[in-house]
Amino acid sequence: MDRVRDLASKKAAVIFTKSSCCMCHSIKQLFYELGASPEVHELDNDSYGKEMEWAIRSLGCNPSVPAVFIGGRFVGSSKDMISLHVDGSLKQMLMDAKAIWL
Repeated sequence: MDRVRDLASKKAAVIFTKSSCCMCHSIKQLFYELGASPEVHELDNDSYGKEMEWAIRSLGCNPSVPAVFIGGRFVGSSKDMISLHVDGSLKQMLMDAKAIWL
């Protein structure tokens, strides 16, 4: 859990993914389209990936990826990001965390 929290706090937007996950790809693309450059950690390419996956699940993220942190705070998975984007609050969260400037 400490590794996940440490990595999540290093940048304004952090996404934990797996390279084979299509929803992970979609959420990364959404962030890029909003003008953010999230730090992406692919769990299947990290030697601590399984450990981090269990830590993310313990936060309530099931499935474990994508797991999105904004401003060091866990905000959810793909369905949460889509909901936040549709209601317009995702962009504001990214601006508040200084992940994008407009």
